[in-house]
Amino acid sequence: MLNINPADVIAVLKTMIPQLVILGVVLLAAIIATLSVIKKTEPVRKFVRKQAWLAFLLTVVIVISNILLVPMYSMVNMAMGGGTISDEAIEEAKALCTEIAEEGIVMLKNDAQALPLAEGSKVNVFGWSSTNPIYGGTGSGALSDAYPTVDFLTGLTDAGIEYNQDLVDFYKGWRDARPIVGMIGQDWTIPEPMVSDYENLITDAKNYSDTAILFIARSGGEGADLPTSYDGPDTFSTEGPFGALGVRFSDQKDDLDASKSYLELSNREKTLLDKVTSTFDKVILVVNSANAMELGFVKDYSQIKSVLYCPGTGQTGFDGLGEIIAGKINPSGKTADIFLADLMNTPTSNNFGDFDYTNMSEFGVDNMFAEGGKAFPTFVNYVEGIYVGYKYYETAAVEAAAGNYEFDYDANVVYPFGYGLSYTTFTQEMGEINNDGTNISFDVTVTNTGNVAGKDVVEVYFNPPYTNGGIEKAAANLVAFEKTETLEPGASATVSISFPVEDMASYDTYGHGCYVLESGDYEISINSDSHNKIAAKTVNIGSEVVYDQNNKRSTDQVAATNQFGFAEGGVTYLSRADGFKNYAEATAAPKSFELAEEYKKDYVNNTNYNEVDYNNEADAMPATGAKNGIKLEQLRGLEYDDPMWESLLDEMSVAEMNTLIELGGYETSAVESIGKVMTYDCDGPASINNNFTHQGSIGFPAAVMIACTWNKDIAHRFGASIGRMANDMDVSGWYAPATNTHRSAFAGRNFEYYSEDGVLAGWMCANAVQGAREWGVYSYVKHFATNDQETNRTGLLCTWLNEQSLREIYLKSFEIAFKNGNPGATMVAFNNIGIEPAEACSALLNTVLRGEWGFRGFAETDYFGGYGYQDADRMIRNGCDLMLATYSTPESTVTDQTSATSLNAMRTASKNILYTVVNSRAYDKAVNTGLPTWVKILYGVDVLLIACIGFLEYRAIKTYMAKKKETDPVVETQTQE
Repeated sequence: MLNINPADVIAVLKTMIPQLVILGVVLLAAIIATLSVIKKTEPVRKFVRKQAWLAFLLTVVIVISNILLVPMYSMVNMAMGGGTISDEAIEEAKALCTEIAEEGIVMLKNDAQALPLAEGSKVNVFGWSSTNPIYGGTGSGALSDAYPTVDFLTGLTDAGIEYNQDLVDFYKGWRDARPIVGMIGQDWTIPEPMVSDYENLITDAKNYSDTAILFIARSGGEGADLPTSYDGPDTFSTEGPFGALGVRFSDQKDDLDASKSYLELSNREKTLLDKVTSTFDKVILVVNSANAMELGFVKDYSQIKSVLYCPGTGQTGFDGLGEIIAGKINPSGKTADIFLADLMNTPTSNNFGDFDYTNMSEFGVDNMFAEGGKAFPTFVNYVEGIYVGYKYYETAAVEAAAGNYEFDYDANVVYPFGYGLSYTTFTQEMGEINNDGTNISFDVTVTNTGNVAGKDVVEVYFNPPYTNGGIEKAAANLVAFEKTETLEPGASATVSISFPVEDMASYDTYGHGCYVLESGDYEISINSDSHNKIAAKTVNIGSEVVYDQNNKRSTDQVAATNQFGFAEGGVTYLSRADGFKNYAEATAAPKSFELAEEYKKDYVNNTNYNEVDYNNEADAMPATGAKNGIKLEQLRGLEYDDPMWESLLDEMSVAEMNTLIELGGYETSAVESIGKVMTYDCDGPASINNNFTHQGSIGFPAAVMIACTWNKDIAHRFGASIGRMANDMDVSGWYAPATNTHRSAFAGRNFEYYSEDGVLAGWMCANAVQGAREWGVYSYVKHFATNDQETNRTGLLCTWLNEQSLREIYLKSFEIAFKNGNPGATMVAFNNIGIEPAEACSALLNTVLRGEWGFRGFAETDYFGGYGYQDADRMIRNGCDLMLATYSTPESTVTDQTSATSLNAMRTASKNILYTVVNSRAYDKAVNTGLPTWVKILYGVDVLLIACIGFLEYRAIKTYMAKKKETDPVVETQTQE
């Protein structure tokens, strides 16, 4: 999303003052010089005045077209560049969008085979949202408005289902009459009419059809998390990328229960549900939300026969929902998150949201998005450790079954992770396990035992041996999954499963300080979901395996060892020991709001950062501006460590390196000396959009919907479709996919993140990245890492967590994506890890990403908004190479351009950017390294305007000379007489 911080614009204008003053002086001098040589007779004065004003106006045009465009160079390039997506690519994308919905919509309940409906069936559709459904989210993950969307009602019609038009007209009329709150950002309104407003519509609807669909929807977006209660004012301000956003809770607040959250039924929805279920015996519930809602109420209504979970559908996905309702498609989706009865009673609920330090006032920074224009450090504690989502609930169930813990699984969990129903039935038979010491492999025979063709998912989990008080381990861990092709009734398919033994290792933070595979029996099971096992077998590990520096994991370039002790923060973390004995203590809300002195003394942001303090006198000054005659295109395909890179980098000047680093907003800059072309980069996770030309692709379903397909091939084809359309648009970089963790159901951007589980999310992300790579497009896998809430994300947010949870939960999806997808780039998170900004965290960007995982490419900041901790010097010295700035600012500029330490960091950052770009579609064919066409045109206009100014001056002087000739002879005659 394009964001312009007014403070940065002012800073840019300040940098232009010398240029403006010089041009003003030159212009004024030209006018004075002209006036001074002309007789002050009135006709001549009038003529010259006209010439002077014309010259002045032309000069102003030159000033604007040159000086003002210099800091906006990248934005102008984006606006002038790009291409058009082919009709074929668009049609292919639309079909895929529908297919994703067909496989990603999850059937959660279907009693008495209430679904599918017969072709030609009539239904009554209740719920205001049925006329205003959710297609995606807001912010950078929003859909392009360049293409029409298929709405829910159209999806029904396309599938041959008729609906009650009177209800539709009622909702549309009510919506049109509803007051509009003018604001930018998120609208949390749940705008259901009161039941009394329906008058006779509900009883009349019974005569239309005995089937009712109740449609409820929830939205989410960038910049704000979902409300956990309605006890605030009608509007409130929350930080976001667009400034202080007015976020409306509800325009019928007097009818809301303040204790309810946005992910519960509102009072009006509950009243409507009561009325509908008392009128109709057959009720179908459609939940249109990427955020997992509280659906415990379903158990209380026997009339609710079927429940369909439908995250944001993208441009055409509601056709898929219609097809499922009509039975033209057999649902095969599985949940990507656990559905809970009470979202305010989870291990995370007390430690998600807004927590402000009370002893950090001296570190306040100017931030237009903060209350009062000043931001102070904030924090969030990831107290749950590794017990995120289903991993806690399945482990709690095991501990309860052993008599160690008081816990009722059925009362807490409505639908497990990985859960989904079908119109047919399947059996899965688990073959014998083979363990060769490196890999575990076995076959699963899947048979369709029902009467309808369909697909099934093979979910593989492991349950490791656990020693009380030892390494923390969850009792259920997804380790592999595969989806079958369509199986006809009676048909079988053999699915081959294989995964490395090392994937069952746990991170031993406080023992060996690395991954460890403890000895003992490991249960390997195939499940219908995280809770229900179909079959299980045991693999015995005879002796402990320690994956240290002498025995790294096969996928690591360098052994993973303790790096993040600085991020623990003295927090008490949830432990399985003694049946989660410390649950109450660990998961309680924070008691202290002061940053401990041991961390405060090392805290750095823009108020106290000085790059000189981090210079190393031993660093050698690199060469710059050499004339080696090497062009970037010659390095395409060469290894990252090829010596030729050094010769190329020697050619770059300091100014060129700075430009390449500081102007990374939706582009990578051109570098003339080495023939590096400018490349275009575009948002976002659901589509590929140029924010400047408004060219873009169709919007795909939310990432949650893609994850719910559990289909790696679909994720791959999604990425390939994005890549193809990006190629048509001349776009080389894709600001996506996003793969942060669904730590809380209330996180605003859950729609563009895949899942609560790192294995599911990681493989979906990796396949999307691979698909885009087929078209030469590099992906900015984001937001790296722990950007798992929107609240305070740019508010100096210190995220505290232990190393095991960071590696096993929050880095897991990134690890899989980087090791298997070859993305080429990453967009780094806004928040801090401990007290270190992720954008300047060397342990994250250098030690883990580049060292352990072997990543070769570049890291870019999230939007460079001057939030008080973004500083190009600090970023490049710690592994973040590119600033997502669309114009030059003091913070995005590398201010230290003389020290060897800084120049070496600039050189490394430049290399990382160049390595990715030269191996992208930008260099697939012969490249044009000359000036952009618009710059050539601008120069031509400049020449023309300067010529016009010269001509005006010439005319003024010529006129003067002519007048002088007319008057001079008269003067001479008078003198002689």
